[in-house]
Amino acid sequence: MSDTLREAAAVLCRHRLAREPLLRLEERLRPADVDAAYTLQDELHRQLTAAGLGPLAGHKIGCTTAVMQAFLKIPTPCAGGVFECTVHRSPAQVRHSGFVRLGVECEIVVRLGADLGPGTQHSRASVASAVAACMAGMELVDARYTDYTTLDTPTLVADDFFDAGCVLGAERTGWRAIDLAACEGVTRINGVEVGRGRGADVMGHPLEALAWLARLKASRGQWLRAGEFVFLGSVVETRWVSPGDHVVMDIAGLGAVEAAFPA
Repeated sequence: MSDTLREAAAVLCRHRLAREPLLRLEERLRPADVDAAYTLQDELHRQLTAAGLGPLAGHKIGCTTAVMQAFLKIPTPCAGGVFECTVHRSPAQVRHSGFVRLGVECEIVVRLGADLGPGTQHSRASVASAVAACMAGMELVDARYTDYTTLDTPTLVADDFFDAGCVLGAERTGWRAIDLAACEGVTRINGVEVGRGRGADVMGHPLEALAWLARLKASRGQWLRAGEFVFLGSVVETRWVSPGDHVVMDIAGLGAVEAAFPA
């Protein structure tokens, strides 16, 4: 591993832990492409774990819907990790002051009951057999940059693509009786609806996103492990929250997830 890679990860690690907005990485530190970005992401995870965030508990996939691709002007899915210490259970209380610019995303989440690893050309059908449960989830995202629109995509990917934690709803082990593509998700802030979407907005079917992530990990010789969860992508455009806001996300068939964000 190069000294440059370690230095780039150290910069991202320092800014995230200090909640200091990042302008940009120096040109010599920026990953050249998305493949290099995932290598940098792996080193960032190692440094954040060593700095006290602990292990990863799950994964997130961003830009899996047309609405989010248009919002971020990025045409392909992007993956990141979710640290165990940033996971909350609904109903949650999350301090707004713990973020640079806090946003929330409404997502279908899966919990894996079996490993998905190298050696298999993963498809929607093959990954479905590994899903033990589904649930509604609220991804917490942080625009921890001076202006994220000026950052290159590889840098955003290296920094876990805005991930800052999550709130998980109750698990549904009988999820196979639910048409995930038809599930409608609704986001409400302080009782007012601010957006809705359907499971089919996620790459045609939410499990297509899981298959995409499994193939990405397999191509890098990595695994998705039993017990981990995966956020499959927001069906509603990111909504920014203010101190004191109360957010409820309801996904038909999977239930609701809620959080309050005191200052």
